[in-house]
Amino acid sequence: MNDSAALPAKKPMGAFRGGLFGFLFGTVLSGSLAYTYLAKEYRATNDLLSEDIYTLQASVNLLTNHVRALEQQQRK
Repeated sequence: MNDSAALPAKKPMGAFRGGLFGFLFGTVLSGSLAYTYLAKEYRATNDLLSEDIYTLQASVNLLTNHVRALEQQQRK
């Protein structure tokens, strides 16, 4: 028996289907890379902003304590 006769002939992909597949693959790849880049940038920016907010909160608490101390000295 001839095994090669039992296998169907493989149909070539074609220019249109190949181009469409390449376009979709490139779009998905570039979209996923852009998403990961933007997610990393968002996390970095959010961490910096949170750090600045905590620093500002500490400064405000320090200023509040100084004002309270001055008010107590003024009352005496």
